[in-house]
Amino acid sequence: MTPVAPGSVIGILGGGQLGRMLANAAQRLGFDVDIYCPEDNPPAARVAHHHWKGAYDNKALLGEFAKACAVITLEFENIPVAAAEAIEAAGTHLHPGAKSLAVSQDRAEEKAFLNGIGIATADYRVINSDHDIAKALPELGGTGLLKTRRDGYDGKGQAWIRSPDDIAAAWADVGAAPCVLEAPVPFEREISVIVARSSQGETATWAPPQNVHRDGILATSTVPSGLPLDVEQAAREKAIALVDALGHVGVLALELFVLPDGGLLANEFAPRVHNSGHWTPEACQTGQFEQHIRAICGWPLGDTRRLFDAEMENLIGEAGNVDPTTLAPGDVLTLYGKHEARPGRKMGHITRRLAPRKA
Repeated sequence: MTPVAPGSVIGILGGGQLGRMLANAAQRLGFDVDIYCPEDNPPAARVAHHHWKGAYDNKALLGEFAKACAVITLEFENIPVAAAEAIEAAGTHLHPGAKSLAVSQDRAEEKAFLNGIGIATADYRVINSDHDIAKALPELGGTGLLKTRRDGYDGKGQAWIRSPDDIAAAWADVGAAPCVLEAPVPFEREISVIVARSSQGETATWAPPQNVHRDGILATSTVPSGLPLDVEQAAREKAIALVDALGHVGVLALELFVLPDGGLLANEFAPRVHNSGHWTPEACQTGQFEQHIRAICGWPLGDTRRLFDAEMENLIGEAGNVDPTTLAPGDVLTLYGKHEARPGRKMGHITRRLAPRKA
């Protein structure tokens, strides 16, 4: 791929906070940014040069958008694969491509793909009816977590089943949609690996943060994780194997459970910049947003060394109405430009540099 020159237009599918932060990083490198999404006045569009307002099934408008851009990327993985294919058909590079989208959009396909390349997951069964749950539950030890195959995020589309008596309610809670039923994982902690891959196959990873969730939503990501270096290295190697197998270009996040013996089980992956990597711009030589722009534009990847220990705290709902007088001198505040604070809505985050990293 010929490197995309500064001054060119980068297109972003999606108008949320990840698109906003990607746009800011692209502009710092000298690019113009166009946003394509169906919403009125989304956060990303307010920092972009142009907002293409259109549906993701509008192939004609997607084609025009593609021709106006030197390269196109995305800020969330539920972009219809047909939209990705329409952009590729117009002759504009789309990174990541349709394969990363297709695999990540379906939990059953995702788990099968991960297992197929040697990355273990929790034991699971594919569920298409409540009768399938009744059959699978004893095979998984009598307890399981039911997850919709598509469109689940931040704990949505999930229900625990702890006995056969829970089946009917859980199946109703997930909308009687196609699901996977996962065996419980006795994990010690959760981590993620943020990895970048260029179109030339160059890869780079950041230190895996320890992630803490509350009510199914990421609350904090902290580095260092406190894990032995060999466990962190094994996690990094799994993430690199994944992006190589997908032929992925850009940033990707692989979420992992750490077992008491140091073993690792993959939970899921997101083919994009990720909430658990929001600390990287303030704590590393190169942050995830700049790195993603570098990767999709055919530039060499930046140095991912960690300069500071750090903690990223999500600001959820009313916590996003930050009183500036409460910020400590070392707090780095990022707000997403959302006008309404709702329960469970990510409004921004704070990164705290805890200490310079020891050599």
